[in-house]
Amino acid sequence: MKKNGTIADKLHTDLHECLGHGSGKLLPGVDPDAMKAYGSTIEEARADLFALYYLADPKLVELGIFSDPDTYKAEYYKYLMNGLMTQLYRIEPGKNVEEAHMRNRKLISEWCLKMGKKEKVVELVKRKGKTYVKVNDYQKLRDLFGKLLAEIQRIKSEGDYEAGRALVENYGVVIDKKLHQEVLDRYANLDIVPYKGFVNPIYNVVKDANGNITNITVSYGENYIDQMLRYSRDYSPLTNKK
Repeated sequence: MKKNGTIADKLHTDLHECLGHGSGKLLPGVDPDAMKAYGSTIEEARADLFALYYLADPKLVELGIFSDPDTYKAEYYKYLMNGLMTQLYRIEPGKNVEEAHMRNRKLISEWCLKMGKKEKVVELVKRKGKTYVKVNDYQKLRDLFGKLLAEIQRIKSEGDYEAGRALVENYGVVIDKKLHQEVLDRYANLDIVPYKGFVNPIYNVVKDANGNITNITVSYGENYIDQMLRYSRDYSPLTNKK
């Protein structure tokens, strides 16, 4: 993870956003909103699984994007660790998972944990009273990602609401209370917040007397709230009316 974690994470995001969401088709006559309240979770899971599966494709090494063929393993491990444990820090005790991206990550991780249990593809192991994620077979884990991707694509393409609902409810919602408390206790020692916000720079165009662009200046003159209000004012697709 120290060696390849950053590039693996970036490529996972690129594959998720550009190709994952951009792939797949609905069968003729299928309502795009057939999954109803589970639609966002199913779509995010589909895009994540696309990215996870193809992150391990040798073509990425052939294209020179990765130099190390094992780069994908860093993202595989981090993804499962996040889906099974890390993201639980964002949730208050006694609550279940509600947000679509978090449900998607939990769904994928819990499904792979269960479906790979017999062959011990992935395990939750105890060491000195603490729980850890252990991946024993990365190739079989990739195979599990591929199988789940095929099923979730089928669900979305066919508009199979009941199958989608069952996947989300069975794997993506309910939290193990004991494991949740352990995660909260371990994070409490770190004194960090579970969410981060980004303050992006303001770019200003500098032109000469003839109107030609001569420079772009960068400034950080806003706080987070000012930035969000400016985005809402300047880029909202809705018309602001008083």
